[in-house]
Amino acid sequence: MRTESGQAGTASRAVTWALLISGLVGTLASVVLVVERIELLENPGYVPSCSIGPILSCGSVMQSWQASAFGISNPIIGVATFPLVFATGAALLAGARLAAWYWWGLLLGCLAATVFTHWLAWQSLYDIGALCPYCMVAWVATMTGLLATASHLARAGRLPRFLASYAPSIMFGWIALMVLLIFLRFSDYWLSLI
Repeated sequence: MRTESGQAGTASRAVTWALLISGLVGTLASVVLVVERIELLENPGYVPSCSIGPILSCGSVMQSWQASAFGISNPIIGVATFPLVFATGAALLAGARLAAWYWWGLLLGCLAATVFTHWLAWQSLYDIGALCPYCMVAWVATMTGLLATASHLARAGRLPRFLASYAPSIMFGWIALMVLLIFLRFSDYWLSLI
């Protein structure tokens, strides 16, 4: 619903909770990754808690050049940005009505984060050859934030309506695709466990 003051209206409960939870989960995953990275820097023999096999190996991912793509450890970016998503959800839960420019800014930020995490996912699958469980949690949190924001803007009439109607289906399809890509990339390993 559009208002004269330029606001995009009140967010639905689903959008509010999606932003709140994805922001919190993304923040927690990023904080754990920062702590694990510090431990690894202090002690090169340290085995991160998320290194639980040859495929699920945070250590391999953390020690790659892709783990610091912008010159700083990637989880620091998450520690700086996921709290904004959480704070947005908390403000909405408290009854805030956010201006349209804020929603567009949040959408652009979530879109940039989604592009970056998909690049990281591709690198993990096809270059590094290992997966970081906490990173995968951040991938899901990022995609959830993007779809929740797009869904809100669609409900406000600022994006195509199908985004609001199909956001859960898009999320399910995305998760299914990621699981399929992970299975196919490491199928020899997964099948050896049977």
